[in-house]
Amino acid sequence: MAFEIGRRFVHASGAIVPGAYLLDRYVLETGVVTWRVVQTIAVAGLAVTTVLETARLRGGLEHAVYDRLTREYEQDSVAGYALYVVGATITVLAFEPTVAVPALLMLCLGDPISGMLSSGGLRTIARPRVLVGMFIACFLIAYPFVPLAAAVAGALGAMLADGIKPIVRGYVIDDNLTIPIVAASAMWAALIAV
Repeated sequence: MAFEIGRRFVHASGAIVPGAYLLDRYVLETGVVTWRVVQTIAVAGLAVTTVLETARLRGGLEHAVYDRLTREYEQDSVAGYALYVVGATITVLAFEPTVAVPALLMLCLGDPISGMLSSGGLRTIARPRVLVGMFIACFLIAYPFVPLAAAVAGALGAMLADGIKPIVRGYVIDDNLTIPIVAASAMWAALIAV
């Protein structure tokens, strides 16, 4: 149980960067945490993550944090935290803040909520309560940022990315990679369709 709480806390801590951006842009208005700063942090985080994950996979980096926060099936493959950083970085570089920020928050906050609703086992398709919970959480996250149709599209995209686990050549495509990209793409498509 403590293992999963730790993982969810790490997940949610990713909301600090988009949260700082929102705080600066809409409350403090200092211009310190611009979107360019968010992008720079994401790229720097990706560089650090690449070094750490490469060292971990090659056996040159053993640390108790990895033992506690990586799942058993991640021991010999790219860990979820690295895919989280890759998905977030792609999202902040490819999309404007209007859709990127809620997409990041769907990953940081929606995915842990979904995890709390699941039984913990790896399923190809999530249980209905998990799908509904993820959709509602992500809709509530997105709606303050985008119009109704885009919020629905983003929540649906995040729900599908979270709830359906495709397996390619024996490798499970991790939702940490797909949630922000699919959610941002869906919101972007809904915005240009209107």
